[in-house]
Amino acid sequence: MRLAVDDWPPFVSHSLPGEGMSASLVSAIYERLGETVQYDYFPWKRTMQIGLGSPRYAGLMAVWRTAEREKLCHFSVPIGNTHGVLAYLKDDGVSAASLADLKGMRIGTVAGYSNGEQFDAMAARGELTAEEGLNDMTNLKKLLIGRYRAIVIERHVLQHLLMGSSFTRADRERIGVIDKLFAERSVHVCFQRNDEGARQQRRFNEAAREVDTVRLVREYWKRLDQSLAGTPVLMP
Repeated sequence: MRLAVDDWPPFVSHSLPGEGMSASLVSAIYERLGETVQYDYFPWKRTMQIGLGSPRYAGLMAVWRTAEREKLCHFSVPIGNTHGVLAYLKDDGVSAASLADLKGMRIGTVAGYSNGEQFDAMAARGELTAEEGLNDMTNLKKLLIGRYRAIVIERHVLQHLLMGSSFTRADRERIGVIDKLFAERSVHVCFQRNDEGARQQRRFNEAAREVDTVRLVREYWKRLDQSLAGTPVLMP
């Protein structure tokens, strides 16, 4: 079984045990089916193209579910939950109680990512100044040098990036977050929108019912939290 993925730690990453939390969960479900999974890494836009179109792949992960993507995917049961935040520099004093408060602010997003239907719609109408970057790492670096006033990023992803060697303790202490603008969302395997994809979706979902996914996810986050014990908690 082959799935196209984008390196998105801690959910999917070749640098983490089990290739990340979501990958560990997917591998456990396929183990129940007596199969192994190969995760092939590409930039996100390429992940979407290959995962949806190549006959060598069953699909891609980890994907947020949207009305538009329902036309492209047979979605699996959830393989993780995410919570987007708005990250900013504390000395800039960004404040926002709603998305409307972000008007006129240059905001970094990742090309091809969905940031929720309301944000995406406002950006498409030009009500928000959203600039697409290559990935979260690039956006975070641009935030720190002042290219963006804020970026949209998943909270676990932000915490994981900041604890890595690319950033210092001083960098971590400069970052603040606003966590009330985006709802928690689940991520899924996106199986190709064809008969084989529908079959794969049914097999996967049936096997998932026989796996204690809640326990596996809890144990993975616990291990990750222990590794992050020395990293300051991000505060608004």
